[in-house]
Amino acid sequence: MQYWLVKSEPDAWSWDQQVAKGAAGEIWSGVRNYTARNNMRAMKLGDRVFFYHSNEGLAVVGVCEVAELSKPDPTTDDVRWDCVTLRALAPVPKPVTLKDIKANPKLAEMSLVTSFRLSVQPVTAAEWKEVCRMGGLDPKTLKAV
Repeated sequence: MQYWLVKSEPDAWSWDQQVAKGAAGEIWSGVRNYTARNNMRAMKLGDRVFFYHSNEGLAVVGVCEVAELSKPDPTTDDVRWDCVTLRALAPVPKPVTLKDIKANPKLAEMSLVTSFRLSVQPVTAAEWKEVCRMGGLDPKTLKAV
């Protein structure tokens, strides 16, 4: 299993909206950065994904899974751009803020810190476990601890 982080401005697409999509999930469309697109192309079914509120909140607020593999983005006719479908799995009991992530030496190399503008980022297994711990979430069961 691989781990990822996706960013969304909550006034454009929020965690609550993602949750409301239920089991069907929602396409993660509109990405227009080659590195972010390539990250989506590398995603596998079932991969875990942190849902991060950018601009407002600046925090990891939920966990999704990849429900459909990369496919052409239907929001454009440009064949260069892809999207995946993400399904909400669990809220993070205690949202993990960017400030807290930056203050944690174990997360100093996390893409959220080093490549903060990238909208779809890889997360290492160690980073995944640490962010889950900080958020009060068991990284395996996704249940509050």
